[in-house]
Amino acid sequence: MYDDKYLYLSAICYDDVKKPYIIQSLRRDFKYEVSDAFGLYIDPYDDLMNGFHFAVNPRGVQREGLIQVGGRGGVTTEWDILWYSEVKNYEDKWVLEMAIPFTSLRFKNGEKKWRVNFSRNDLKRNEGSSWAAIPRNFNIASLPFCGNLIWDKPFVSKKKSIAIIPYVTGGLQKAYEPTETPNEYTSGIGGDARIGVTNSLQLDLTVNPDFSQVEVDRQVTNLSRFSLFFPERRNFFIENSDLFSDFGFRQIRPFFSRKIGLNQGQIVPILAGARLSGKVGKYWRIGAMNMHTRETDNAPQQNYSVAAVQRNILKNSTIGVIAVNRQSFDSSGLISKDHNRMIGSDFNFNTIDRKWSGKALYHYAITPDVSDDNFAHATFLAYSTPNYFIMWNHEYVGRNHLADVGFVPRIERFDPEANIVRKQAYWRLEPMFAYTHFPEKANSKYISQRFEAYVDRYTDADYELTDNQNRFRYILTLKNTNQIALLANDWYTRLFFDRDVTFTNDTNAITPAGGYHYQNIRLTYLTDQRKPLAGELSVFSGEYYNGRRSNANLSINYRWQPYGRFGLYVNQNSFDIPGLAQNKLLTLIGSEIELSFTKSIFFSTFMQYNTQIDNFNINSRLQWRFKPMSDLFIVYSDNYNTTELSPINRGLIVKLNYWIQ
Repeated sequence: MYDDKYLYLSAICYDDVKKPYIIQSLRRDFKYEVSDAFGLYIDPYDDLMNGFHFAVNPRGVQREGLIQVGGRGGVTTEWDILWYSEVKNYEDKWVLEMAIPFTSLRFKNGEKKWRVNFSRNDLKRNEGSSWAAIPRNFNIASLPFCGNLIWDKPFVSKKKSIAIIPYVTGGLQKAYEPTETPNEYTSGIGGDARIGVTNSLQLDLTVNPDFSQVEVDRQVTNLSRFSLFFPERRNFFIENSDLFSDFGFRQIRPFFSRKIGLNQGQIVPILAGARLSGKVGKYWRIGAMNMHTRETDNAPQQNYSVAAVQRNILKNSTIGVIAVNRQSFDSSGLISKDHNRMIGSDFNFNTIDRKWSGKALYHYAITPDVSDDNFAHATFLAYSTPNYFIMWNHEYVGRNHLADVGFVPRIERFDPEANIVRKQAYWRLEPMFAYTHFPEKANSKYISQRFEAYVDRYTDADYELTDNQNRFRYILTLKNTNQIALLANDWYTRLFFDRDVTFTNDTNAITPAGGYHYQNIRLTYLTDQRKPLAGELSVFSGEYYNGRRSNANLSINYRWQPYGRFGLYVNQNSFDIPGLAQNKLLTLIGSEIELSFTKSIFFSTFMQYNTQIDNFNINSRLQWRFKPMSDLFIVYSDNYNTTELSPINRGLIVKLNYWIQ
């Protein structure tokens, strides 16, 4: 139902299994796939590409998120918005009601049809169901399979959304290494504004933004020789972020918002920023963003701009253009020779049934005093059914395709002798074939068997092989959701420079430059994630360059339903490399505690012990949501070196933000 302010939804979820519901915690934005839940999916634009998701679990905990790129990657839950819900439990069912303000949605006035779907996750039966059928090889949030919501008359809402979110912070910091410093007291004030220019076009403004309450990244052991990608978690950059972030491929990103306000893990203060994004008419999407950062000890002021235009073509495809600019400034104005620019175009192809999907792109970088081999192009095509998945991908990245505000890691290779980074172009070919078998008999012990063959091949600009992986994988998923996977790898790696392949800066582990061919295997076992105690164990062994490497990876989670979750994971690598007197160990240990005292008071602590970067980190966060979308955060962080466990730095920050809509 609806009135002039809200879209209303009620649902009855029947249940005759006399077991407790599976609830991970009382914390907002729970993981849908591991919790009993009911979900709503809305595509107000009827473009099969962009939409909104709202869900509740049987304890009334809310979850909301954005659906981007047709739901290919699921739901982006970092997005937060104001809406209301209530749940009541009965002996044989639970009943929910939602009230979603139209000012929290984006849509075009005058439309008679939206697209919509409803889903329920019933983990006690290991059953997922939806109102409009979705093939099992696609995500439950896939918009192309939604049904139709027909309004009784062309829908019009005259209300525009305006939200003001001011904040204040205070805290103290203390450094111990390389030298101990006195306590440094900090304070800040700033805020965001969200202004609905139209019902489908939004203006976001920020002044002196502070992201101290954002959760820390989960550390991983990096043995790849290249930089790792970590997702954006800061809320300001999330809405309509796919307008910018979906350009390119996983390793050819012309724009990556984490390059703004962060440098090598250190915060670079942002003075202010603005972003205009959304739909213009039925077929066009536009986005423009400008951010300006302060001068730091290591860099002058920076101005970042990005603009994108995307148009729906054919029945379920898009074509878009993106332009990105980074410009340095000093007290006298812009620094003419210190800039980097990028322009590119992407064509995204999808059939209505999503069996066929693909992409083609061409990007061009503009950097002072660089004029050759500064482009990238790529194509991707995939065929997907419940049983078969076939993929082809090619990429070419020129050695001068420099993306200061993007993520293109593989063209950079560090030369340890000259202590410089050298650039090298590359070609990539990436075919894959997978077959999934689903048993026809109801009494079968398993749900599916999957067989995969995958090749990831890199050459230089002269087509000389530099890296290659041949991967074969078998995955067995049992009816009780336990999973067993066996993986076999055949590798070739060419080292361009003598290098410590243990990545521990041990001079005794230096492996000579040259080509190396080696094989290894991995076995993984995943337990029933519906149980209060669940875990995953993975063991790996085999050749590694001119030596051997073994790895054990264990993660355990205990759920004290619904008030707490306790997790522990251990990842240890052991290297047997010529020149080492004994095996070299790399250890990464992480533990996490999440406590939900109520649906509005949460406490979490995350500890990470990482010998690769010689750091032991503690990050604790207390959150009190005293009013819808308004929070008080108390965040404590502490860092020690792992050798002597002596402190490096620590800090305490208090942040209060208040949502006015």
